[in-house]
Amino acid sequence: MASVEHQPDRDALPAHQRREQIQRLVDERGFVRVSELSDTFGVSGVTARADLDQLESAGTLTRIHGGAVPAGISTTSRPDREFSFEEALASSVIPKQQIGELAASLVASGQSVILDVGTTTLAIARALVARTDLTDVVVITNGLSIALALEPAIPRFTVIVTGGSLRPLQHSLVDPLAATVLSQVHADLAFIGCNGVDADGGVTNINLPEAGVKTLMLAAAARAIIVADGAKLGQVHLGRIGPLAAFDTLVTDAAADPLTLAPLREAGLAVLQPH
Repeated sequence: MASVEHQPDRDALPAHQRREQIQRLVDERGFVRVSELSDTFGVSGVTARADLDQLESAGTLTRIHGGAVPAGISTTSRPDREFSFEEALASSVIPKQQIGELAASLVASGQSVILDVGTTTLAIARALVARTDLTDVVVITNGLSIALALEPAIPRFTVIVTGGSLRPLQHSLVDPLAATVLSQVHADLAFIGCNGVDADGGVTNINLPEAGVKTLMLAAAARAIIVADGAKLGQVHLGRIGPLAAFDTLVTDAAADPLTLAPLREAGLAVLQPH
């Protein structure tokens, strides 16, 4: 049976109001798809694309294949440089909050947790602090921003910083010395961020020193969980953290592309997304 494309809805919002709401969605979520806009606003794909084109002409968003992102966000298939912690913190705020809350829900009182450096893992740290039911949790991190975010949970939490050489771009601690702590612990869970997750390429990072510390974290935990928003799926970068089989679960955002997730699931990776 032939599929029927959306027809313009006579009861749809006036164009200017619809575009205002579309802009809010892009700003809040960091990415919207044409198909989602068509379903949400009851308009055809042609109308949804025209709305995005108008907003791009106004300079408030950038069109990419299948949708749009906020103006100023890189639209290359992969970044040509490593973004600073502050730049990453300002992008994809809602997806990172979603991932943070879902990942934090996997932690139980009495467990030990390794938290990698990054803005997504910072969202996990904040969500853990907000869980007042948690007690006797030990968190090991190489992120100075993450350690500070966890400080309000002391003494419910014990926070251990790995030590090492400071990378200002990410406020992270890397070798030498980071390996000294990680080689002496065995945590229940490790939440590891990355720049790429691919069925063939495995889990990768744009920066080699941090990729090396992430590999040590992977080896130091009974269960390793990847935390990555949908934009990082299907990407492969310079530093290999580990093969996909070394990880138990991927926690990603609600807007992650099902077509990109399919090969990861087929490879045996469990995928968790917020509803």
